[in-house]
Amino acid sequence: MEIGNRVVWQQAAGDTDRDYSEICVRWGVILNGPGGKGPWPDCEKPLREDKWSARKMTDLRRFAEEMKAGDIVVLRLGTAKVLAVGEIVGDYFHDEQFGDVDGWTLQHVRRIRWLWSNVKHPKEFEKYALKQGDTTQRLNEGVVFEWLKSLPIESVKFTAALTELPPFATTEKLDVEEISDFLFDKGVASASISSLLIEIGELIRIAKWYQRPSPSPDQEQSTDPDGAAIQRPDTLPSEHETVTYLVVPLLRALGWTPQKMAVEWKHVDVALFSQLPRGDKNLRVVVEAKKMDNSCLSAKSQAMAYADGKPDCHRLIVTDGLRYGVFTRHEEETFKLYAYLNLTNVKRHYPILECHGAEEALLSMAPEWRLDQMRPFVV
Repeated sequence: MEIGNRVVWQQAAGDTDRDYSEICVRWGVILNGPGGKGPWPDCEKPLREDKWSARKMTDLRRFAEEMKAGDIVVLRLGTAKVLAVGEIVGDYFHDEQFGDVDGWTLQHVRRIRWLWSNVKHPKEFEKYALKQGDTTQRLNEGVVFEWLKSLPIESVKFTAALTELPPFATTEKLDVEEISDFLFDKGVASASISSLLIEIGELIRIAKWYQRPSPSPDQEQSTDPDGAAIQRPDTLPSEHETVTYLVVPLLRALGWTPQKMAVEWKHVDVALFSQLPRGDKNLRVVVEAKKMDNSCLSAKSQAMAYADGKPDCHRLIVTDGLRYGVFTRHEEETFKLYAYLNLTNVKRHYPILECHGAEEALLSMAPEWRLDQMRPFVV
């Protein structure tokens, strides 16, 4: 079914753990993944070699080939919430800027001119009013389709200018020497920098091993060149294991001493203090850890709750052991994302997230860092 001769699609903007709808609405896009193997259709063969399912290939083909300019898109979260409605503009393309959206590789992109959006207070329907399953699907009938017909889609001209995406060059990766030079220029001792970089190398090896769990529902069992099953950990690490083997070692390498670190302190995963005694008055940083490959940025609200009523706590660090988001206090109870670090995909900037990258993340997680050292983010 169509509305005014225009095909209608429903497009997922995450899942129950990860919600990237604000990015979609902010930048006028819808996204699909995995996108790390390049644009469609060139990515199809390598994805199949990585044991991604035929169903996922159909989903990507639908997104890249079947969607057309002028079609209508319903942006959904779960099966009951509609966050935005818009019109597809232009053709499919692949953009590396969306290569790390809170841990997901979503470089398959379509531009959208939004007609209606309300991310904070979405339109809610009964459960399963929208289809589960594939990221991109046709919407042909049901209560959501009937609601769409009540919107002024045909009478409204989609004339608003699309938000300009940041330039591709801002997604450049960093090497070890660049990080070392940056930290040295900021006054970090050479011995500390060397120790930190050695520790990061070890953490990356551990994290990559953890990231080889049993295949997802969209993947088949992987094998090595001899046909033997690739050895994987039984499960992804628990939050406690993530803290023990990944988070605490990085914080120690950044200069936090055991005396100023408290694990599982008053329900906080890791509390960091400016001085002794370990108390609310001396609390400076709340660290909230999630299981690996879960959304780490979504842990902000829980970390903020722990910082509530503690005005000298001016930083929140949210992490899954591999990715780190640093939120800094801007007003009495307002924290904003300042920097983001992915240990296996180190970049200088994250323009899509509108924050700094690895250099500022590492610096702002150090014990000596202060709010007056914040630098404005400029693409």
